[in-house]
Amino acid sequence: MASEKPPFLAAIPSHLAHVNGIRAFLVSVCKVYSIETEVVDALALAVHEAITNIIRHSHHHHEELRVEMHIFPREDCLEIHLLDEGPTFDITQVPELDPAELRVGGRGVFLIRTILDEASTMPRPSGRGNILRLVKRCTPKAPMPSDG
Repeated sequence: MASEKPPFLAAIPSHLAHVNGIRAFLVSVCKVYSIETEVVDALALAVHEAITNIIRHSHHHHEELRVEMHIFPREDCLEIHLLDEGPTFDITQVPELDPAELRVGGRGVFLIRTILDEASTMPRPSGRGNILRLVKRCTPKAPMPSDG
């Protein structure tokens, strides 16, 4: 069995001003793997929402806390892990929303569930924080090795 390739990694302080930077990193990795534009745009939106929720609701804008993103291009999907340092969170406990309901805010988890094929949470092995695992089925194409 071939060993797993190391993930692409990025981290930001918990400040909304940095979300676009980590989003751009995700888009760049997707482009290297020739993922379709529509899939990239949807992934970027879902990850943007997830990181914004982490900063607002898990970290409460405490900039000294970090959000990490690990991107795993797989044969049949792109798997993204978002690591936070907040209290335990279980995405399955967030109620389903009626898309027709008029409300301001509260659509982040709805968008994540709609856009992605899988979304789950688990505690970090350190015991501090969570891992939000996001999976989008697609066919990443590994870049060709460079000649030098």
